[in-house]
Amino acid sequence: MSKIKTLDSHLANMIAAGEVVERAMGVVKELVENSIDANAKNIEIHIKQGGLEEINIIDDGDGMNAQDACMSFKRHATSKISDVQDLWNIHTMGFRGEALPSIASVSHVILNTNDTNESTQVEIKYGQTIHAKPYACNQGTQILVKNLFQKTPARLKHLKSVSYEFSLISDVIQKFALSRSDIAFLLTHDGKEVFRSNGKNNELEVMMNIYGREIAKNAIHLETQDSDYEIDGYIIQPSITRASKYYMMIYINQRMVRSYRLHKMIQEAYAKFIPSDRYPIAVINIKMDAKLVDVNVHPSKWEVRLSKEKQLEQLLKQSIIDALHEKIAVPSIERKVVETRNEQITFSYPTPQVESIQSKVVEPQLVQETTPTYVSNSDTSMKVNDSTMIQQPRIDKIEAPILEELITPTVTNSTILVEVEKETIVPVVQQETPVQEIKRNALPEMQVIGQIHGCYIIAQGENGMYIIDQHAAQERYRFEVLQQQLLNKKNDMQDLLVPIRIETTASAITQREEMNVLFNEIGLSLELFGEKSFIIRSIPTWMTQVEEEKVITDLIDLYMKDLSCDIEKLRKHTIATMACHSVIRFNRNLNLAEMKKVILDLQHCEQPFHCPHGRPTFIQMTLKQLEKEFLRVK
Repeated sequence: MSKIKTLDSHLANMIAAGEVVERAMGVVKELVENSIDANAKNIEIHIKQGGLEEINIIDDGDGMNAQDACMSFKRHATSKISDVQDLWNIHTMGFRGEALPSIASVSHVILNTNDTNESTQVEIKYGQTIHAKPYACNQGTQILVKNLFQKTPARLKHLKSVSYEFSLISDVIQKFALSRSDIAFLLTHDGKEVFRSNGKNNELEVMMNIYGREIAKNAIHLETQDSDYEIDGYIIQPSITRASKYYMMIYINQRMVRSYRLHKMIQEAYAKFIPSDRYPIAVINIKMDAKLVDVNVHPSKWEVRLSKEKQLEQLLKQSIIDALHEKIAVPSIERKVVETRNEQITFSYPTPQVESIQSKVVEPQLVQETTPTYVSNSDTSMKVNDSTMIQQPRIDKIEAPILEELITPTVTNSTILVEVEKETIVPVVQQETPVQEIKRNALPEMQVIGQIHGCYIIAQGENGMYIIDQHAAQERYRFEVLQQQLLNKKNDMQDLLVPIRIETTASAITQREEMNVLFNEIGLSLELFGEKSFIIRSIPTWMTQVEEEKVITDLIDLYMKDLSCDIEKLRKHTIATMACHSVIRFNRNLNLAEMKKVILDLQHCEQPFHCPHGRPTFIQMTLKQLEKEFLRVK
């Protein structure tokens, strides 16, 4: 008896579903691509329980007649290609004819469609056709997918939480909206609207809807072309960066793709403008002849192969460099509000009318009449009238000398007292817990000689000369101070005068509860504010010495990168970031006492040889090396 036999169509479709439909997000992606190919201008995506219970896609596209509606569930049945030549000239999102039969093999599918001439319903339950009959419905197509993977338990058990699965769906819909701003998208989850775009063909408006007003305001239009490629899109000013690379969006002929080499070109173009551990934000559309791109690499169609790839890489990189050089803006200084008299300022927080949350917040209002002063880093100030509305006042950050403690205001419940004399802030010193004294013989004795270019401290010791990186050394000391505070459970909290508001994505909003489980370990709690923002009402006292908004945004980015995070890794990243932001910088001249203090602090460290990011804190040139360089070796 022959061992090899042809699989029946149902089993073949279930195998194909493993490639096309890995999870609910894959179903949504395939169905929305079909709607786009059908020339839809309005697409609604209604999700229940992360897509495992129900996925309902409604569009106003061309629709299908009864015959096409039935044929669409046959494997390799498609209207988008007909011969081999068409495979090298693809202008549609889909073309393989695998999505619908694969989805129908692992779920219960009901299709309603109307092409203005015929109106049809087709129902298929886990690969078995229930009926195909006339059915009254609006023009376009509606596909209802229920109970996904219920009869394939091996696939079902590997799925994650409902919020995780929905965050992936939300992310892919926002990617569609960025590439097709001419289409109106609506996304809901369990009856609640999560995302909406208006389809007015305004990419900046979609970016603002997804990423927030600040990012849209800092967008630089990118437009260039050569004989083969046209590049259009937006890149964001280098002053705004992210902790992960997933904010770089690449589209080829309006198809979302993943391209390591093109992402690398974007990073290289930004290399001179941002730190090496930060990533830019970019939304870039690349238009090319369909014959130059092969999209038939994987059934999911995320990966592509390009002809003349080197040419495209250089064009993309150079166009970004040119745009940055031409339109780069000096980072603006945020004006911050302090009290100009020796009085209390009290802010109350009534709740705004936001449909999606129970507790609401509005802009703070002065209860006691005061005269605020706006203070910037350039020491300029401007008085405003008592009746002027105060927009998100913040406590001014003061860069303290190395011998002084970092300054924060004293907080009592929800009231902050700030001492001011002649529009100059009188600091209230916060006590810092020093690193515990531990006898260490590893660090050599050093005697300060001087400083080079405001960056490196030169010292001598018994064995030769030492060059200390002043920033890395203080970063190591500050890291260990903060680490001890955490290990000693010194999570004293400070209520904020004005809550910190973090604009984020719909994907992050759905992950709020999971993030809070981790963030609570370091004293943070995210509350919903509207549909696209978090607010933080209190922070640990040891976090007051950095840009809290930037640190918290980075933590959210790190979590969303993998939708999971090791709390110890998260804790270390937080402390390292705060340590980096709260110590002396390069290009700062120090006096002798300050240089001695840097070395003294380094001697108190448990591990004084590297900063938290792994860079050396000092290097040594021995007497023998010096003698060799000066040709004094016998």
